[in-house]
Amino acid sequence: MMSYARLWETMKERGVTQYALIKFHHVSAAQITRLRRNESVSTHTIEMFCRILNCRVEDIMEYVPDP
Repeated sequence: MMSYARLWETMKERGVTQYALIKFHHVSAAQITRLRRNESVSTHTIEMFCRILNCRVEDIMEYVPDP
Protein backbone atom coordinates (compact mmCIF):
# COMPACT_ATOMS: atom_id res chain seq x y z
CA MET A 1 0.00 0.00 0.00
CA MET A 2 1.17 3.51 -0.71
CA SER A 3 1.19 5.91 2.21
CA TYR A 4 1.08 9.66 1.74
CA ALA A 5 1.83 10.51 5.38
CA ARG A 6 5.10 12.07 4.28
CA LEU A 7 3.18 14.52 2.11
CA TRP A 8 1.48 16.09 5.12
CA GLU A 9 4.82 16.29 6.97
CA THR A 10 6.49 17.94 3.98
CA MET A 11 3.63 20.40 3.61
CA LYS A 12 3.90 21.32 7.29
CA GLU A 13 7.68 21.81 7.03
CA ARG A 14 7.24 24.10 4.03
CA GLY A 15 4.26 25.98 5.44
CA VAL A 16 1.88 24.93 2.65
CA THR A 17 -1.74 24.41 3.65
CA GLN A 18 -4.50 22.46 1.94
CA TYR A 19 -6.23 25.79 1.41
CA ALA A 20 -3.18 27.13 -0.46
CA LEU A 21 -3.08 24.01 -2.63
CA ILE A 22 -6.70 24.51 -3.63
CA LYS A 23 -6.75 28.32 -3.90
CA PHE A 24 -3.34 29.13 -5.38
CA HIS A 25 -2.17 25.92 -7.04
CA HIS A 26 -5.59 24.76 -8.32
CA VAL A 27 -5.35 21.29 -6.79
CA SER A 28 -8.81 19.77 -6.58
CA ALA A 29 -10.29 18.98 -3.20
CA ALA A 30 -11.03 15.49 -4.54
CA GLN A 31 -7.31 14.86 -5.13
CA ILE A 32 -6.51 15.94 -1.59
CA THR A 33 -9.21 13.61 -0.27
CA ARG A 34 -7.76 10.69 -2.26
CA LEU A 35 -4.33 11.39 -0.78
CA ARG A 36 -5.76 11.66 2.75
CA ARG A 37 -7.34 8.22 2.28
CA ASN A 38 -4.11 6.75 0.81
CA GLU A 39 -5.99 5.96 -2.40
CA SER A 40 -4.28 5.71 -5.76
CA VAL A 41 -3.42 8.88 -7.65
CA SER A 42 -1.75 9.44 -10.99
CA THR A 43 1.94 10.09 -11.49
CA HIS A 44 0.87 13.47 -12.84
CA THR A 45 -0.53 14.31 -9.40
CA ILE A 46 2.67 13.18 -7.68
CA GLU A 47 4.73 15.26 -10.11
CA MET A 48 2.52 18.29 -9.46
CA PHE A 49 3.04 18.00 -5.70
CA CYS A 50 6.80 17.62 -6.17
CA ARG A 51 6.83 20.80 -8.25
CA ILE A 52 4.65 22.76 -5.80
CA LEU A 53 6.62 21.65 -2.73
CA ASN A 54 10.00 21.57 -4.48
CA CYS A 55 10.71 18.09 -3.16
CA ARG A 56 11.40 14.51 -4.23
CA VAL A 57 8.88 11.71 -4.62
CA GLU A 58 10.09 10.04 -1.41
CA ASP A 59 9.20 13.26 0.47
CA ILE A 60 5.58 12.67 -0.54
CA MET A 61 4.95 8.95 -0.51
CA GLU A 62 6.31 5.60 0.61
CA TYR A 63 5.47 1.97 0.12
CA VAL A 64 4.20 0.20 3.22
CA PRO A 65 3.74 -3.58 2.91
CA ASP A 66 0.26 -4.86 3.74
CA PRO A 67 0.17 -6.73 7.06
